[in-house]
Amino acid sequence: MSKERLDFIHRFEPSKEHGDTRVLLLLHATGGDENQMVPIAHTLAPEATFLSPRGKIVENGNARFFRRFAEGVFDEEDLVFRTSELAEFVEKACMEYSLDCSNIIAIGYSNGANIAASLLLLQPQVLAGAVLFRPMVPLIPQKIPKLDGKRIFIAAGKSDPIVSVEQTMQLCDLLRQAGADVTLHWEDSGHAIVGGDIKAARNWMESR
Repeated sequence: MSKERLDFIHRFEPSKEHGDTRVLLLLHATGGDENQMVPIAHTLAPEATFLSPRGKIVENGNARFFRRFAEGVFDEEDLVFRTSELAEFVEKACMEYSLDCSNIIAIGYSNGANIAASLLLLQPQVLAGAVLFRPMVPLIPQKIPKLDGKRIFIAAGKSDPIVSVEQTMQLCDLLRQAGADVTLHWEDSGHAIVGGDIKAARNWMESR
């Protein structure tokens, strides 16, 4: 079911299991849309509720969640604004759909993983945890947030041409410094999500 309310075009799928209160916030990569991450979500936690917004920024015809000046060079002012805007959307969606706001887990890939990481760093009250496929450091916050009790899974590629090993480790260190419980999974791959990423992320989800 696709919706155009709540400021974001988005897809919403209610839980098929009343006892599962998890809400997966699905955040697509550049060029994706509200449908891109749904198949992955069905594999990771098929009984959860899915909330999947489409990024509002259009770059060469491709949807994104925030502006950038070049590959890996982000428009930080826009990133801060878009992070706040996304946080507000999630809050409104929780009221609209009667969701458990305390149990929201972001599932993000590339640009979607970066906006999810930005949510953790700037709007930590929004997420209970996150699965981040191929993220980089979105920004360094002026004040390190308190992420105690939040579990985060990061899937990285050893040969990723976009996200360096150093970027991955910097993000892990930043999140751990904030108190998060971070699990880092490496694959002998590039920027694309591979089967090993999905399997490891599913095992991590099932261990929650």
